[in-house]
Amino acid sequence: MIRAILAVVLVGLLTACGNGIPGLSDRVVQQAIALQVGQTQQTLAQQLRLKKPPKVEVKQVAIDQQDSLKIQGLPAYHLQGTYDLTLKFPSRQVTQEKNPFEVYLQQQPDQKNWKLAQLSKSDTEAESTWVTEPLQ
Repeated sequence: MIRAILAVVLVGLLTACGNGIPGLSDRVVQQAIALQVGQTQQTLAQQLRLKKPPKVEVKQVAIDQQDSLKIQGLPAYHLQGTYDLTLKFPSRQVTQEKNPFEVYLQQQPDQKNWKLAQLSKSDTEAESTWVTEPLQ
């Protein structure tokens, strides 16, 4: 009886740790979110004429929903969930908890590397196109 309970608990813990996508680690998802937030902060810093944007730190990523799709013929995943964010400014830092996120990650043919995929629509193009950036 005790063994059965321990087995169920162990399976539950192992399932909670993984996201079910082969080759996708929590670190990759954190990098994708940090890249998106960093791009936004860079744009805001330019608009506000700040010397440099704050340093971005992403933690406590929780994936609530994941869907598979293809982007430019390669396997990709649409992930949604929440994360905690710390913005480090020269004189202070701001932490926000449970921020919602939505990222598209494209798996590369080697199945080890990932790219952040974002839809881009220019004024001259009728349709949106995917722009991808490698994650380190």
